[in-house]
Amino acid sequence: MKAHEKCPVLYLEVHNEDGEPRLPLHTSVVLFLLSYCDCKSFQVSLVSRTPGNCETLETHVPNFLNVSHVGMEFLDETGRLCRAGLAVVLRHIINRTLEADPSRNDVLALLGFKKTCLKACAEVSKWTRLCELGIPYSVEGHLRNPSDLETKLPLPILALEQHLSEPVKVHNDDKIRRQKLKQQQQKEKTQGSSDCDLAQTNDRLELDAALAKLSFDADPQSAARESSEIRKVKTTELPTLEHVFAEGLYFTLTDVVLLPCIHHSLQTGTKNALNCLPHLLRWYSNVQEVPGVQRAAKACGITLVTPQPPSSSPSEPVEQHGPSSLLEREETSQQLQFVGGPRPTLTKLKENGIEAAFSPHPCPAWTLPWEQLPEAINPTEGKMSDVRAQRKRQQLNNLVAMVTELARPGNTIVDFCSGTGHVGIVLAHTLPDCKVILIENKEESLVRAQSRSGELGLPNIGFIQANLDYYTGPFDIGVGLHACGVATDMVMDPCCYGFIQNANKFSFPRSKRFQEILTYKEHMILCRFADQTAVQLPPERRLIGKQCMGLVDLDRSWAAEAHGYSVRVMTMEPESCSPKNNMLVGRPRRAEEGK
Repeated sequence: MKAHEKCPVLYLEVHNEDGEPRLPLHTSVVLFLLSYCDCKSFQVSLVSRTPGNCETLETHVPNFLNVSHVGMEFLDETGRLCRAGLAVVLRHIINRTLEADPSRNDVLALLGFKKTCLKACAEVSKWTRLCELGIPYSVEGHLRNPSDLETKLPLPILALEQHLSEPVKVHNDDKIRRQKLKQQQQKEKTQGSSDCDLAQTNDRLELDAALAKLSFDADPQSAARESSEIRKVKTTELPTLEHVFAEGLYFTLTDVVLLPCIHHSLQTGTKNALNCLPHLLRWYSNVQEVPGVQRAAKACGITLVTPQPPSSSPSEPVEQHGPSSLLEREETSQQLQFVGGPRPTLTKLKENGIEAAFSPHPCPAWTLPWEQLPEAINPTEGKMSDVRAQRKRQQLNNLVAMVTELARPGNTIVDFCSGTGHVGIVLAHTLPDCKVILIENKEESLVRAQSRSGELGLPNIGFIQANLDYYTGPFDIGVGLHACGVATDMVMDPCCYGFIQNANKFSFPRSKRFQEILTYKEHMILCRFADQTAVQLPPERRLIGKQCMGLVDLDRSWAAEAHGYSVRVMTMEPESCSPKNNMLVGRPRRAEEGK
């Protein structure tokens, strides 16, 4: 899915199965949010890979939307700001709704505490990855093969159930917890009350607090001051709060994403499978009480139903939790303690004939004519100091020199993790016969890059706000300056080594040779010490950091070479331009041979 800036068009994908069009869950989620927000700021284009009759989809599209049907075609990003990815597009819809009507506090509340709901990209946030990718794609798979639910539930669904079973911690929750204690004590004094009645009262307290916050009405019980007996209870002794919604007590964008997914999953699930999901069933019931949800669901052809409680005490199928579980592997890797220095690992590699090696820099004195370039290109904007601006220019000299060596007229160059466009804007200005696309997840950075580009009037540049691995368009050269951790590996696969960790697409070490020698834990020790190259550190420690950094990049280069690339690992000139001064330059081996 994509959303354009200049022309407010939402491009939403349509699947075609057995000759019949069907809305994938990501599209259903977007339409549900548009309906909930009553957002009329977009033209909606349903995009299908194959021509077909889409009239059957009309019942799933809110009737107030202006909808068209188009075939799958390449979307030209030049000169436009395009947004892609579920979380990015949904947050943009919320912002556009608030621009049109700032009084929509119910819509503002969807962004959650400090407006951070689903803001972190899926590469670094396990929660965003679960909601944006894990649950929608796993449910899609089971919708295509519903018989699987007879024996097992998707692992991401079980992960969500586990999350909902955990106590809630929210900002300033002390008052609500004291109200809960008061109600518990009152209920215990009431003759004839059962444990079930008490549990239902507790659930209702949290739900009432959540709905009161949503409608911005004061909780009628909150005005009265608690008794001294309740006030004297220590915070650690107060009852915990239970999940009302996915992120705690309050309805957020996460619940909007999950509702269509969980609804379809529950509709196809068997009674035996649903017995494993008591907390998810309660969440599904709670969401239906939010004002506007029933209306929005009906407009999208979603018939919400009252879930039946489990027919027996919940139990999870044992076969779902084998050692090959993705979530268990992830949790295990995150719990590893990387204790100790790098010397045993360095010695182990050296004994196997592996040491860091750097190619000579082909043009160490090359520089852009900075004094002759327009002011908008020079990295001196904002609060950047003169010293930092000088180092940034030196870094750009290195990257631009390498790209101009590789680029040919008509090439498409993608600047991954572009930030405010320091690299991409210089390349677009220096290489007017090439098309340059900036990929960046942070909206503020990309808006600033677009503004700088506008000052220069560059006709050959485009902007995409998205996670870098969501870009699927063709390109000839990919470049990234300070693409932190695993982002560097993602750029290499079509500032900080210490942030490398096993991700959806990669496991470490990367190359076969390193995998034969090092464990994941030993590789992580290299990564940790590769971060220790700052100028304030002792020289010996910086030297070890440089060795570790060189070995991590050697592993990367060998992995790239196994896929047909010729790779050089070199040091930027001058070395002082950055503590992370390694530079990897790769090109297809057939292109290297044809030089």
